[in-house]
Amino acid sequence: MILTTIALVLCSFLSLLVFRKFAIFINLVDQPNARKHHSGSIPLVGGLAVFVVVFSYLLIFPHTISSSLLYLFCASTLLFVGVLDDLYDISFRFRLLLQIVISILMMIFGGLFLSHVGNLFGFGALEISYLGYLLTAVAVVGAINAFNMVDGIDGLLGALATITFSSMGLLFYLNSEYALAAFCMVIVFAIMPYILMNLGIPLGQRFKIFMGDAGSTVIGFTVIWLLLEGSQSGEGASFSPVTALWLAAVPIIDAVSTISRRIKKGHSPFKPDREHLHHILLRLGFSSRQALMFICFISIVFASLGIFAELIGIPDWLSFFSFLIVTFIYFMIMQKIWRISVRIRRFLGVSNNRRK
Repeated sequence: MILTTIALVLCSFLSLLVFRKFAIFINLVDQPNARKHHSGSIPLVGGLAVFVVVFSYLLIFPHTISSSLLYLFCASTLLFVGVLDDLYDISFRFRLLLQIVISILMMIFGGLFLSHVGNLFGFGALEISYLGYLLTAVAVVGAINAFNMVDGIDGLLGALATITFSSMGLLFYLNSEYALAAFCMVIVFAIMPYILMNLGIPLGQRFKIFMGDAGSTVIGFTVIWLLLEGSQSGEGASFSPVTALWLAAVPIIDAVSTISRRIKKGHSPFKPDREHLHHILLRLGFSSRQALMFICFISIVFASLGIFAELIGIPDWLSFFSFLIVTFIYFMIMQKIWRISVRIRRFLGVSNNRRK
């Protein structure tokens, strides 16, 4: 296991170095602008490098997940379109349509869809029938874009993905789904070198790499694929659908809150802005690293609560309403966050914005 881990990390690291050169050659780089406050042109190949390793693993061990060829086709399509989007800024409507098509392929050919959601209201298992197909499409599109939205400061997307995949891996392992647990850890080990290089470790800022839309969309897609696989297996499910919410709580809650606020203002729900949690923390005076650590801590707490609830058998309805309450509180705080942030900044004596 140790040798396998070392091999995965090395392969991912070498892949990052190779694709970095490729990105510079074809100008697949991220330029600073009004919303992006980094310095210089940063290669956008973190996703390509990470998932070349992950895809290679699946080609060698195709029975690791159900319908592995379908997963590879869908994920590769998202990766390819993501690269084109990083290069040419593809219309969001086209990307949204593609994500819906991907969700349909999952349901029809992979048999992965929300067939049950558990006892959400305390009156017995909720029958969702054909509504499950619509909810699955919403979940797929939501997960893909939720993880894309959190990719705003160094290390955050990789760290949140690592927490989610590690949490799923633990629950898979405890339910004797060893192949799925191993796959989750393969993804984690493949992401680790990216996190380090994204943070400028150990080669410095000169070798910095971003994940890019290609990587963030495939991470979100892989998360929802495994969450469905782990929660929709009937009696043999590794965790409940409600637990799945806690394992990816920060991206989900932040996305739901941000989209709700945009709609309330009459804006497009997918219009980019600087009102995500990491942006707020930077405005409050946190450094990029401090914001990263704070958000990761929250994510670990939420994932741990979900795992704890699953292991001791807390009722679905109690876990679900707790999640709704947390989401509502977060939304209400974020509604007034600028007023709150001014008061906090005055109290702390912070006068200048700290940027990434």
